[in-house]
Amino acid sequence: MIEEDKRLLNHASDIERAFDSYFPQSPSNGDLIKSMRYTLLAPGKRVRPHLTLEFCRLFGGEEEHAFPYACAVEAMHTYYLIHDDLPCMDNADLRRGRSTNHRVYGEAMAMLSGNALQAFAFYLAATNRFVNAYGNSRACALLAEKVGCRGMCGGQEEDIQNEDRPVGRSDLERINRKKTGSLFQASCILGCIAADASEEQCASADQYALNIGAAYQIIDDLLDVTVSSRDMGKSALTDVKNMKTTFVTLLGKDGARALAEEYTEEAVKAIKGYKNSEYLISFARDMLDRRK
Repeated sequence: MIEEDKRLLNHASDIERAFDSYFPQSPSNGDLIKSMRYTLLAPGKRVRPHLTLEFCRLFGGEEEHAFPYACAVEAMHTYYLIHDDLPCMDNADLRRGRSTNHRVYGEAMAMLSGNALQAFAFYLAATNRFVNAYGNSRACALLAEKVGCRGMCGGQEEDIQNEDRPVGRSDLERINRKKTGSLFQASCILGCIAADASEEQCASADQYALNIGAAYQIIDDLLDVTVSSRDMGKSALTDVKNMKTTFVTLLGKDGARALAEEYTEEAVKAIKGYKNSEYLISFARDMLDRRK
């Protein structure tokens, strides 16, 4: 197993064990906890919390100090996935290789689960015992900014509004930056906060995040039209079904792939001057060849 895979899998296992302890399975569990566990503990890549831990490591911090932030990022991401799959959004049937949350627990419980996970994400960020109060307040403010109307939710709004209508390249770049790039930004900069990184280091992490996020979304768009639902672990052809403009529809498959490679190299440029950045450089390039 190559180093990138091993480190990613180890972090994913750590995150899953933490959530299993945060929300223990017991006879007294109500449907809300069961619904939250159902999606939180579904097998996933955990790319975003992995980046939180790796940026803390890159800038000389202890991974343990960033771990509560990493869990916060994954809780926030899971909330987004649950809501994104709802009938009023993408109306998806499959996520992480299993039926979507609302197909199992109903729309109302899925909505509540997402809301509860967002609240839990802020709780984790606010109570990180390894970081001082100022750092935790920065972490909470960052999460609020990147998931709110100027970030992930705002990008989702534009994405919905642009269904079944032409979208130009600059608009699509902005939507993807908000919808996908924002949480990548939060992930990487939270690692910097845990490491007490400098402003310059945070700025480098921010540029890496924006570019790897842009590349990640393009590869997602490519997988949506080239990989089956079974192999990808989530509903395929959702963009086609919802008549959304993507870089695949704008540039074709080859053009979209080339653009993803350009973004990836911009991410590499942002951090290549730092000692021990080789891992994150390899990780960014490896993400181009993921299959789910």
